[in-house]
Amino acid sequence: MLNIQGLTGGYGDESIIQEVSFSVGKGELFGILGPNGSGKTTLLKMLSGILSYKSGSISVKGRPLPEFSVKELAKVIAVLPQHSSQSFSYTVKETVSLGRYAHQKGWFQTWSEEDEKTVQRVMEQTRVAEFKDHYIHELSGGERQRVFLAQALAQEPEILLLDEPTNHLDLSFQKELLDLLRTWAKECGMTVVSIFHDLNLAALYCDRLLLMENGKVVAADVPNEVLREDRIRTVYQTDIMKHAHPAVPAPQMAILPGDLSAEPAAIGENDVQVYEDHVLVKSPFPLRTMSSGVAGSGVGWHRLFVNRQVPNHYDCSDHRAEMKEYLRENGYEPGETVGMMTAVQVADASYRLYESDGFSLLAVVTAGTGNAVDASRSGLHSFEFSPGTINTWIFINGNLTEEAFIQSIMTATETKVKVLHDHYIEDKVSGTLATGTSTDSILIAAAQSGKKLEFAGTITPLGKLISKAVYDCTAEALRKYRKRVSS
Repeated sequence: MLNIQGLTGGYGDESIIQEVSFSVGKGELFGILGPNGSGKTTLLKMLSGILSYKSGSISVKGRPLPEFSVKELAKVIAVLPQHSSQSFSYTVKETVSLGRYAHQKGWFQTWSEEDEKTVQRVMEQTRVAEFKDHYIHELSGGERQRVFLAQALAQEPEILLLDEPTNHLDLSFQKELLDLLRTWAKECGMTVVSIFHDLNLAALYCDRLLLMENGKVVAADVPNEVLREDRIRTVYQTDIMKHAHPAVPAPQMAILPGDLSAEPAAIGENDVQVYEDHVLVKSPFPLRTMSSGVAGSGVGWHRLFVNRQVPNHYDCSDHRAEMKEYLRENGYEPGETVGMMTAVQVADASYRLYESDGFSLLAVVTAGTGNAVDASRSGLHSFEFSPGTINTWIFINGNLTEEAFIQSIMTATETKVKVLHDHYIEDKVSGTLATGTSTDSILIAAAQSGKKLEFAGTITPLGKLISKAVYDCTAEALRKYRKRVSS
């Protein structure tokens, strides 16, 4: 649909963009990225025919751009600039109706029924029909942006060029607008080329991205390739971290503040408190967490950690809501808390601080074996949710990578299995050695300051410390549990 080869040009004798080449297919949503002054808007003006270029070529539907008359081009390409303005005060409907100019026929430019239907449709799609009789100058910046988008759509173009279309729009309309653009691209075959200031929005909605710097193409590819962490750091000259969107397969960029070089903080045994019905670890600072808790599960940042004792006959029908209520009643904010449940006596919890070269960790374990299960024979058991029995918490005074978080879970789990085997804990249904209980939970929490810990496999320094801590604390918690049960 669009093909650009070796495009060079700018304003006067100055070449703002140099040797730019890329292509955009029919029905594609194509994003243009780059820091301020990288040439994004200049490129868009050249694509629209507003600005001429020194060398190179632009072809539209296989035809050189200069061969199109103004009216011919208006039937194919519509443009929504970054800052739209009106010299005269028109109503919303009058402004949108200007988009039908390219489709007017004859000397008298008569208004047809098709023109009216199109204007009404695009006003509804962009949610400006409700103030169609208002004057443009009476509207907010976001409302005006929507009106000019409706004007561009009234042209019924095959190619839509946009310069930061979400500028001045609130969050809900940003999403609505981009959803609409993607729908037009996929269902109507419209080619959409848009400049984006927001890298995350571009990654969410675009099929491909073009990244520019100083008028040149840095990369043109799918979002995950263009938005490489090292590349974005270099081009934008800022510290960022790349991560996956939690719901869709799209990369996202998080800006890192400049005050992360604070003195390393540590969590230790003094931060553990054992109450009558729960164990509390209260960190003086938020910790990066990965857990299977009833509250605060998944990945997040938390400051409070509660392992709550509940009776064996506890009603688990709405355990999450009931847990939140419990936390609030005890003065713990659920949004800051990882909460777990256990059917064993929390007084039998085992916890200890372990130190190594440049880092340390605190392990906290509650353990019982009333519902021990051999995972390889789990098919023999019926599913029934019950409070967790072996709950393992590992607080690491160090800076973990994503790999290290996941490997920490693996190492801790393997160690827990070894403890159960060494204590000859059996699955009562299968008669084989148990690998855990049916509702075990785990937490890995890290200060994310201090020594960088890239790996936590069983023979790495962190893995070795986790193995020792989990083995010691799980074994001690089991001894306490068995002593209580046998007495």
